[in-house]
Amino acid sequence: MTIKFERIGHAPELVDYRVAWDMQRQVHKEVTEGDSGPVVFLLEHAAVYTAGRRTEPEDLPVDGTPVIDVDRGGKLTWHGPGQLVGYPIVRLSDMKGIREYVSILEEALINVALGYGIAATRIKGRSGVWVAGTDGGQDRKLAAIGIRVDHGVTMHGFALNCSNDLAPYAQIIPCGITDAGVTSISLETGTTVTPADVLDSVEQELDALLSPIVSLTATTPEGARS
Repeated sequence: MTIKFERIGHAPELVDYRVAWDMQRQVHKEVTEGDSGPVVFLLEHAAVYTAGRRTEPEDLPVDGTPVIDVDRGGKLTWHGPGQLVGYPIVRLSDMKGIREYVSILEEALINVALGYGIAATRIKGRSGVWVAGTDGGQDRKLAAIGIRVDHGVTMHGFALNCSNDLAPYAQIIPCGITDAGVTSISLETGTTVTPADVLDSVEQELDALLSPIVSLTATTPEGARS
């Protein structure tokens, strides 16, 4: 068995956040109980703000836009058309491998960006994927990562800015970061690159990098069932 990738909705067929969250929880249950192997959902959401567990009141939209509270790590972020969202629901082979898992998500997205000639990187002290500022310019966030791991099985995941409008970020403090900006593949390359354009390379990178650290079989772990 290999990692199963499901492309469940892309423009113009956008996925409501709550619908995708329900799907995640159902598949998470199946993977936890050993009824399913690893699954990665890839999609575009209808526009929405979501607040992770570390969100502070000052992070919320200044215009009063509704926010969905979620059970992932991290702070406030935006999802919407033109942004590729990935939800890997996989059992980590090593229960202590959460940091490695996050690093692999970052590495996969960095490799995708490099394929478009973007000098994407990690920046110490910041999560996600970045384009470092030069000549005194601000660092720019290209992809956000926010996860949850329960019973060794992951939920939530990453959001890669491809061709989305960046204006919604002006209404919030994205991911609680006040000293950096936000960017997209399209902005960095000067040409329109949509989520559909990057799907194949994202799948290839995730498959290659995740496979060594996740359980690829639908097996019931000891103690998973009550």
